[in-house]
Amino acid sequence: MRKYMVMVILPVVSFFLSLSGCATGESVVAPAFYELRPERIAIVDISGDIRGDAPKNQVGEYFAMELIRRGYDVVERGRVESILKEQDFQRSDVTTSEGAARMGEVLNVPAVAMLDVNLVGEKLSLTGRIVDTETAVILWMGSGRGGSGQALATIGGAAAGAAAGSQVGGGSGRTVATVGGAVLGGAAGHTLAPQTARVVQRAIKRMIRGLPER
Repeated sequence: MRKYMVMVILPVVSFFLSLSGCATGESVVAPAFYELRPERIAIVDISGDIRGDAPKNQVGEYFAMELIRRGYDVVERGRVESILKEQDFQRSDVTTSEGAARMGEVLNVPAVAMLDVNLVGEKLSLTGRIVDTETAVILWMGSGRGGSGQALATIGGAAAGAAAGSQVGGGSGRTVATVGGAVLGGAAGHTLAPQTARVVQRAIKRMIRGLPER
């Protein structure tokens, strides 16, 4: 009887875990963080496998939401984008700590944050950084991971992206290429699919738990 119950319960548990999109995360705080104790932060870059303004804004909002929950003031992303265009900042410059620090000086904030999102098969991983705008020293770093057992994609463009991705790989690599194409090719102008959005949100939440509260 007990063996039968285990056989029944395990699939049910696995099913609900796949629906919720389990996630893990960790972070490290540098000693310099406690010296600066920034109150105001600007998210200056969302990079990696997320393409297009709509999904990037969505991911940026999840990141900002968690920062606000921990007591930080976050510069509105539209303002950051406007400054990027006005000052003719290159995306490649913003992804470095030094470039991000220069951007922070323009925005008049003591610290800036960056988030890199990557996909390996059906698993999502992300890395976040907070950088001192005066010294370009990394104040905090965090990472988060998650998966749903489904192809992570965007609404609207996923099918086209998957088709493009499937032509990149063949044989055993075909599935990974198709899933990757769904994110890379389908993200332009489309929001994240609900399941992907939940996985990203949970991974960010787990990643940021180690960030000191204000």
